[in-house]
Amino acid sequence: MPRRRSPSPSSSTAPRNRTPQPVRVRRRTFGDFVKAFLAFVALAVLLVGVPVALAMTAGWPFPETFEPMEWLKQDISVSTFLSILTFVVWLAWAQFTACVLVEMKAALSGVGVPGRVPGAGPSQLLARQLVAALLLVGATAASFTPSLAQLGQTYDDNQRPTVAAAQQTPGLFAQQQEQAAGTAAAVAEQASHTEATPAAKKQGDTKFYRIQPPEGRHHDSLWEIAERHLGDGRRYKEIFELNKDRVQPDGSRLSEASLIRPGWIMEMPGDARGGDLVEMPDDAPEVSPEVRQQISDYARTGDGAQEQGGAQEQGSDQEQGSGGEGSGGGTAHVDLPQQRPAPGTGHADLQRPAPDQVATPAQDSSSFGLPEALLTAPLLAAGLLGALGHRRRQALWQSAFAGIGGRRGMEPPTPTGDALDVQDALLVGADPEGVRLLDRSLRGLAASLAAESRPLPTVYAAWMSNGDLHLQLAQPSGKPPSPWQLGQDQTFWILARADAETYEDVDTAAPYPGLVSLGTMDDSRLLLNLESVPGIVSLSGREEDRAAVFASVAAELATNGWSDRMTITLVGFGEDLTALAPSRLRHLDGIEALIETMEAETRQRRGALGAAGHDSVLTGRTGPAQHTRWAPHLVLLAAEPSPEDAMTLAELAADASRLGIGYLVGTGSGDLPGAAWEMEITGEGRLLAPLLGLELDAQLLPAAERRAVVELFTDADPEHGPDGPGTTPPFLVDISEQGRPAVYARLVGPYEIIGLETPDGERSALLHEALALLLLHREGVHPRVLSSALWPRGVTDDVREALLDRLRDWLGTDPDGTPRLRTDDAGRLTLAKSVVSDLDVLRSLYHEATQGRGVDSRAVRGRLLTDALVLVRGPLLADRPEGRYRWLTHEIVDAQLPLLVADTGLALAEFHMEKNRAEKAIEALNAALRTAPSDERLWNELLRATHALDDPERLTALASDLLTRSGARGLPPRTEALLDELLPTWRDAVAAAG
Repeated sequence: MPRRRSPSPSSSTAPRNRTPQPVRVRRRTFGDFVKAFLAFVALAVLLVGVPVALAMTAGWPFPETFEPMEWLKQDISVSTFLSILTFVVWLAWAQFTACVLVEMKAALSGVGVPGRVPGAGPSQLLARQLVAALLLVGATAASFTPSLAQLGQTYDDNQRPTVAAAQQTPGLFAQQQEQAAGTAAAVAEQASHTEATPAAKKQGDTKFYRIQPPEGRHHDSLWEIAERHLGDGRRYKEIFELNKDRVQPDGSRLSEASLIRPGWIMEMPGDARGGDLVEMPDDAPEVSPEVRQQISDYARTGDGAQEQGGAQEQGSDQEQGSGGEGSGGGTAHVDLPQQRPAPGTGHADLQRPAPDQVATPAQDSSSFGLPEALLTAPLLAAGLLGALGHRRRQALWQSAFAGIGGRRGMEPPTPTGDALDVQDALLVGADPEGVRLLDRSLRGLAASLAAESRPLPTVYAAWMSNGDLHLQLAQPSGKPPSPWQLGQDQTFWILARADAETYEDVDTAAPYPGLVSLGTMDDSRLLLNLESVPGIVSLSGREEDRAAVFASVAAELATNGWSDRMTITLVGFGEDLTALAPSRLRHLDGIEALIETMEAETRQRRGALGAAGHDSVLTGRTGPAQHTRWAPHLVLLAAEPSPEDAMTLAELAADASRLGIGYLVGTGSGDLPGAAWEMEITGEGRLLAPLLGLELDAQLLPAAERRAVVELFTDADPEHGPDGPGTTPPFLVDISEQGRPAVYARLVGPYEIIGLETPDGERSALLHEALALLLLHREGVHPRVLSSALWPRGVTDDVREALLDRLRDWLGTDPDGTPRLRTDDAGRLTLAKSVVSDLDVLRSLYHEATQGRGVDSRAVRGRLLTDALVLVRGPLLADRPEGRYRWLTHEIVDAQLPLLVADTGLALAEFHMEKNRAEKAIEALNAALRTAPSDERLWNELLRATHALDDPERLTALASDLLTRSGARGLPPRTEALLDELLPTWRDAVAAAG
């Protein structure tokens, strides 16, 4: 079973608008020392003196022989009573001793409520008082009660750092630990400097909101209330925490954020704004007396609720403090990165959840049929999604310009089955913003160090936690460049998310391309730098479990966005994975070929480093040769090598970290000769590294998901074969007069909708965006894909369902009563054929003109192509608001539309040139160039049409315009050759024209 995670800051039971108070430590007085001394004497007498006195006077309480029948036959005498009394005294002493041991254990371990000794009420109370008096002056509070050291961290922004034990491993993660008292002092100091949140309530600034009855099918929700009155729907948890378990006017209580009822009263954070809020009842004369009385009664329950919440939070922290993770004699420890507030961030930002943490209970328990492995791997999913989009765009351009397979203007394939589920999982789970920030942060660090003439430090791992980036260094490397900061010790460099967002793109080599995700631990994601490992990393476990880890590592290394060039050699697995990135991934047949290859490369790299005068590839990456060499070479060997081969690999890997080479080797036995770091993958998906103190929820790519991912990339290959994608659009509309749609959306250019009333202002933007996404995916959209597109940081189920209800109401029904927004058998959302976009019509017109009726009728072809080009009013969704429609970055429609417009313009120009109507052809080409200005084919045809006018001056002016547009790159070779043919003197003419 997965290890229980510590609660995140957002799950705290304390109200969000309470200012943290510093821990007050009472100074010990002379009386405390006297009490401690007397307690020591009393304990010594009771624990040692009593048994010694009894042993000397009455002897051992048990008889030498055990003969119950003989005892019953003896006469009752005074000695019998004395023996019974002595036994009772011994029994009382044993009970008191047990009480002292229980109280002492509780005090030393930090457990707030010790266990009860049966029948020892007064004795245990006396033992508790004596132990407390003795320990009062025996050590610091942090030494005996770890939970006290956490009281300064009960505020949302400071979580207790998780500590994992690690054996002594030379040069690895093992770090010297701070003394307990020093840690407690640092925590208290940090808490004292923490500012109160912007949402903190002030006296007399309390506001309330009354849940409104539903309007039609539109029900109120905490998310919408927070969005309207707090400016951010993600702050619904603040409202929930302020009102949780408080008695409502109808006698019920709020227990779940999604279960609210009309008429309930919600206390709001102090910074809430909006016309339908109610101030304190006395200031709201427009509210009925009954409602004012209800609000007044409800307000009186607030302080008690807050005190109860604060007690729950303190108790939770005490329970965490007694967890025992920090114990362990003389063993070194590994600290996970501490959770720190980003400088200058407000309350809302601090409790903003990560994309994969804003799940509802339903989302936690079910992945809606999508592969869970990809939903929980945001960096891997982002890399695969970006590489897949690049592959599809590349296929479109190759088919358009090279005419591969005669499939000019081809449509990309529509995935089905497992491939469609995997594509949806990539869309939902991907975190491209996280990849962008990671890449910019690492390159920005390299640029800053290079500017200071400092070498790159060796980084063993990176932790991504709550938006912050923590680099774990091999050894202290001084003070990091701004805005990086030192972490909990000299081997942690930290960059807050707010600071990472200030980085711009810099022209420098990727400093740590070997970083790859292994899994998560206590809400922190670990990326291990395979390139820096001083030797082999071994992975043991069952073969199928190891294969899932190897596939995940290979796929992320091949497609990640924080690397430049690299070579990834796969041995014993993954021949099909080479389709993901043929330029990075290569497959070798066996270990013999691997050893031969790596021996040659190791020699070559040693010689190259020596010739360049560099100690390691890290210093080389910041030098003049950073873009031409020092690319990493990572070897993933899934087949277990023989002992001899393992020793050969170990010898090669001894100097690998300096050369930029990394080795990950699988083993079934768990004992690999020469392994520097050892990991194990369990059948439950746990990745264990006892020597490193790591226990992760492993990032995996199981066999079924791997096959589906490979299928997506293979189908996108323009050279896939005759069974590849064709030219028929996925959705054709009736372009006759009888096919007039009920709802018509204009997407090519400014966004307009005909046939529907404009929804209210607050919800209009979301409804329009949702409809645009559905119109661009006539095959259907998974509900989770829709919600992740509209709310990239996550949303609750009830908010998503409320939006879908509004969308259904807005779109309405067809004349036969069928709703225009439907759900297919697979649970995906689809639109009725009566809902059409101009992009659908454009595709249908072009298809009918080139492959339908227009093939046999020239007049029909000209009319259809002209109608199609009239639809083009600009780029797709030209007036979309900033910050919305970010999901378009994952689409290829931005590449499809210019190609489709260019093909239409070229076909119409050809139609006119057949009748020598050059001016008409030029008009069609210019119209297409407004949407596809970089299409070389359009410019070449424009040159030919202009040449047909027999006007050298006009052709020279066009050539000059082309030169100006091309800039320093110059004209494309084909265009330059065409000009040489049409106007041999064009260079001199352009130069003379200036």
